[in-house]
Amino acid sequence: MNIVLLGAPGAGKGTQAAKLVEEFNTPHISTGDMLRAAVAAGTELGLKAKSYMDAGDLVPDDVIIGLVTERLQEPDTANGFILDGFPRTSPQAVALDAELSKLGRPLDAALLIDVDPEVIVNRLTSRRMCRACGYIGTEADGPTCPKCGGEMYQRDDDNEATVRNRLDVYEKSTSPLIDYYRGCELLVTIDGDRDPNVVYADVKEALNL
Repeated sequence: MNIVLLGAPGAGKGTQAAKLVEEFNTPHISTGDMLRAAVAAGTELGLKAKSYMDAGDLVPDDVIIGLVTERLQEPDTANGFILDGFPRTSPQAVALDAELSKLGRPLDAALLIDVDPEVIVNRLTSRRMCRACGYIGTEADGPTCPKCGGEMYQRDDDNEATVRNRLDVYEKSTSPLIDYYRGCELLVTIDGDRDPNVVYADVKEALNL
């Protein structure tokens, strides 16, 4: 199961990835986590990435591709992987395909968790987190965490203006990527505006798991 995970912020990608990891022990490879790990380990690519990150610049595609290729050669990916947060653009997707072809490990699917933008706006602006234990709930939980009794708060980036901006950025950057994978006949679209367990059942069916 070699898959790329696509979906807007708040669509529920992380929830579905966590379920796949739990059931199939497939490594969930987030480029953000990978960058931080490479920087912390002081690898050659990590140091190169750090120089861009310290300057506030985007890490170039060739560095990211190098990190992804390195990560996909680690033993835990032998039975598959879930790539999250990469590729973000069509050129990155083309470069990824070329590297995976060299490794003899082509993608099985590009899984898109699709949710209407207005649903995501409502979902994220009502999201609340506990300062003490990190529990993620909604404004319906009230000011007190139902798990530990800590204070529930709204993250700064969960206000409506910021959420709409993030969705605009996602739409502009990712629409061509969705078209690319559709053209490769790899795109699998799942309706994410349902109970997470129902969504997961559809994900497994779509991936023949």
